[in-house]
Amino acid sequence: MEQRHRARLLIADDHTLLAEACKNLLEPEFEVVGIVDNGRALLRMAGEMKPEVVILDIAMPQLNGLDAGDQIKHMLPRTKLVYLTVNMSPEVAAEAFRRGASGYVVKTSAAAELVTAIRRALKSESYLSPLITKETVDYLLRSRHHYIAEKRITRRQGEILQLLAEGKSMKEVAAILDVKPGTVAFHKYRIMETLGLKTNSELIQYALKHHLIG
Repeated sequence: MEQRHRARLLIADDHTLLAEACKNLLEPEFEVVGIVDNGRALLRMAGEMKPEVVILDIAMPQLNGLDAGDQIKHMLPRTKLVYLTVNMSPEVAAEAFRRGASGYVVKTSAAAELVTAIRRALKSESYLSPLITKETVDYLLRSRHHYIAEKRITRRQGEILQLLAEGKSMKEVAAILDVKPGTVAFHKYRIMETLGLKTNSELIQYALKHHLIG
């Protein structure tokens, strides 16, 4: 008898117990090819494993879920993104769909919701947790509203901003991104100038407001 194909899933969440629980929940129906605990590890493993679906959080160390998902969709356009997060902001949910998400599930939802979201994603359908007002998300998607600030910073600057906001030194950021410390210092200056920030505290507050860090 021919064995039924099981879709390949990759899970990204920095809460190990939750990630393992997700794996146990999903493995009877899907093949979980890996679990990672930060956004950069997610990019590396997604490139290697080429999963059909990635389940990821919004707030993740080193690279947040929105930016990681954005890069995955450019690298693997056919891979589906299903967000599993505590973040119930309609603005964040709209931004996730704007960047190519197929599903957005709130962690306090019933476990069956995640399975439903994955099944729909594999059919190229979308799923939004009922805990978030669909009408608001639809309005935000139709409107020209952008949750990201008007004064846009580059993708690399966003990555540096997150790492600095997480408390890493310029030397540590340089090592993670494989650039020179002087490059990080230059980008930090440009970030502060572009966003009108004057202190490290303001930089952290900006990162929190825009969900770059949890």
